[in-house]
Amino acid sequence: MWREFRDFAVRGNVVDLAVGLILGAAFTTIVTSLVNDIIMPPIGLLLGGIDFSSFFVTLKGDGSYPTPEAAKAAGAVTLNYGLFINAVIKFVIVAFAVFLLVKQINRLKLDIGPGAAGPPKQEVLLTEIRDILAAQAQTQTPPAAGGGRRASATAAKGRAG
Repeated sequence: MWREFRDFAVRGNVVDLAVGLILGAAFTTIVTSLVNDIIMPPIGLLLGGIDFSSFFVTLKGDGSYPTPEAAKAAGAVTLNYGLFINAVIKFVIVAFAVFLLVKQINRLKLDIGPGAAGPPKQEVLLTEIRDILAAQAQTQTPPAAGGGRRASATAAKGRAG
């Protein structure tokens, strides 16, 4: 059982998945920083200095709170739609990056596809047979005038028409 697990764990696809998961986690950190530190501040500035992460609605609780964290600390129930907007933007960025990655991988697969390896062996053999038969047909002596199957067939057509 240990051997089966080891074979499974070191199989190429499992290792590739682990590497992808680790890179995905690191990429998420980069996207989070991109959204929170690069994209959202100019959008907030264009909208009058608004920080989307502070957009929320208090569903249950007394008073007005400056941030969702302050509302939660006071025990209020909040609907944090600003954080949702940030999450949607993060998702769109990650989805677009994955789209570009898959598009490039598919392009590379097409470049290395079966056409690059040459024609199938069967096609090569058939081409060689065709070439040998054509060479044999050229080296044979042409039939005498009036003799042979082609000349007789042509003459028969001429008589019929």
